[in-house]
Amino acid sequence: MSEQVEVVQLLVSPAHRYMGRPSDGPSAAPDGELVRRAEVRSGLGLVGDRYYARPAHRDAAVTLMAAESLPLDIAPGTDLRHTRRNVLLRGVDIDAYVGATVALDTGAGPVLFAVRRPARPCAWMDAVIGPGAQRALRGKGGVRCTPLSDGVLTLGPAEFRVVEDAREAS
Repeated sequence: MSEQVEVVQLLVSPAHRYMGRPSDGPSAAPDGELVRRAEVRSGLGLVGDRYYARPAHRDAAVTLMAAESLPLDIAPGTDLRHTRRNVLLRGVDIDAYVGATVALDTGAGPVLFAVRRPARPCAWMDAVIGPGAQRALRGKGGVRCTPLSDGVLTLGPAEFRVVEDAREAS
């Protein structure tokens, strides 16, 4: 069974912006990190992203987040540039799918992701979004995924479906 969702934002950034202490502030954002199209490579991540083909991040190279989880009450302009997630989806509680394999199709064919673990918010969220953001994002900070197929994601309408749900076996 599939459902219609929306890919609201895509972030492909070559830079780690949140290093060191949050009190020191983030490093400058590179131009063009919010994109309209992202190339996904199986087992590697998003082409051009800071986690692409990094052995330590292969099981968590792409992070999906629900737009409904953004702490807009704390900072109305919050988006992927603040949370540092890769794919912002509207219309699905993606945090509920840890352990599942999901497909996201924005029109160029389905891209499969193994949803591995929650993306836990860190103290940087309070520094860049506002006080209370880290707590507001607990349990809904998105999910770290392994891409299982090559493909392309674009902004706009998308089909979301669960391909395999290991959660049911637990």
